[in-house]
Amino acid sequence: MDLRLLRYFATVVSEGSFNRAAQRLHIAQPPLSRAIQNLEAQVGAPLLDRSCRPLRLTPTGKLLHTQALQILARMEDLEAMVKVAAGSERRRWVIGFVASTIYARLPELIREFRKEARSVELVLVEASTLDQIAALKEGRIDIGFGRIRFEDPAVRRIVLRKEKLIAAFPMSHPLARQQEPVSLHQLAGEPQIVYPRAPRPSYADQVISLFRDHAIEPKVVHEVRELQIAIGLVAAEEGMAIVPESVRNARSHDVAFRDLMEAATSPIIMSHRAGERSPELALMSAVIARKYRDWGYEVPTALISE
Repeated sequence: MDLRLLRYFATVVSEGSFNRAAQRLHIAQPPLSRAIQNLEAQVGAPLLDRSCRPLRLTPTGKLLHTQALQILARMEDLEAMVKVAAGSERRRWVIGFVASTIYARLPELIREFRKEARSVELVLVEASTLDQIAALKEGRIDIGFGRIRFEDPAVRRIVLRKEKLIAAFPMSHPLARQQEPVSLHQLAGEPQIVYPRAPRPSYADQVISLFRDHAIEPKVVHEVRELQIAIGLVAAEEGMAIVPESVRNARSHDVAFRDLMEAATSPIIMSHRAGERSPELALMSAVIARKYRDWGYEVPTALISE
């Protein structure tokens, strides 16, 4: 999806009219109207109720608007990081991560690392686990945090811990009202929202395998790009999703979370180039070990030997 179209859409929503949005964007109104029509064609549904003044969002428009604001904010953060990198002479160290690890205490680890490595310019790059493997081998990132077990002799992978999986429901769902754990068999007929759509294998395959390990064929209705979109669709009552437990702390006002009866986990895996002995890697390993002890997590033996 074109970021330019998302910026145009967010501006139209903010201004409440095409005319004011065009003035703010310094473009003519007809091209702006065509751009929003192109975006609606990509989505496959109207985004704005043009019969109202000021303009109002349709249900699909509300969902896209929420996600668009998050994406645009992340791009602003990325642009700021790139500008800092361009003007900095400090040693550069790049961390790759999958989106769901942001909920699993990765920001706290990064903050602790920054405190002890002020001379290091830290760059964060969101990337799937498979993309991280290629980026490590090509030198585009220095360390990666993901969830998929993928072996490559050029990359060393350490399972930091296994995070419990839980079920996410719309607030209106009958199972959302019960407090006791739900079983996978109760979810057999529920419409499932899985992520990411690509590349595969991915966390989506972990969820599908979880059902199949219990002789259940999941009813997948949506395969989406990332966790935030999946949770947004759950809130929109499009289905339910199996997500890492840490997501519970990030979104609770319009999504209900319930434990699973069955033991189900997803690993959090740290990856780096085989044979890497950089001081930054040693420091990150030490930070993780120390914070894991503070949080009561078991510290992996392999991490201590880094």
